[in-house]
Amino acid sequence: MPAYHSQIKEFPQVVGNMAILPLRTQARGPAPSGNIDNDIIDESLYYFKANVFFRTYEIKSEVDRVLIYITLYITECLKRLQRCNNKNQGAQEMYSLAISKFDIPGDAGFPLNAVYARPQNPQEADLMRQYFLQLRHEIGNRVCEKVFNTEDGKPNKWWICFAKKKFMEKSLSGPGQ
Repeated sequence: MPAYHSQIKEFPQVVGNMAILPLRTQARGPAPSGNIDNDIIDESLYYFKANVFFRTYEIKSEVDRVLIYITLYITECLKRLQRCNNKNQGAQEMYSLAISKFDIPGDAGFPLNAVYARPQNPQEADLMRQYFLQLRHEIGNRVCEKVFNTEDGKPNKWWICFAKKKFMEKSLSGPGQ
């Protein structure tokens, strides 16, 4: 059975070899905000539980590279949220994770440098970093909503159980984190 790929076919802008897609978000950044029903984050959350089991992933478009990054970041969010007891604590943890230092393609610590093209110039690198930051803020907010969407306000075990999974045998955090 093949992995799930994004259904988004049109994208207005590319940085490196990754699409800059419109998002439903309040977070500031280079992604155009739009009134769209399903954005790439919704798709990634929908396909996350199925895709996270795959060791390989065939990239069919620039949009799939965004989907890969989001899937890896959702795993990082779940690792942090499993230590949280309530939604407020989870929201604070997601904010601190989003603004923490992170690598972009081309940096030595980025786990998928073979898949992503490095930015061609400092302006592209800045655009990519801003886009990743915007994605990280919005993903954290939405994952927190999913995980703490329970009657008792405790973390949903059917989301937290995926914190130990490694999509494509990769992790955005360094070894031992």
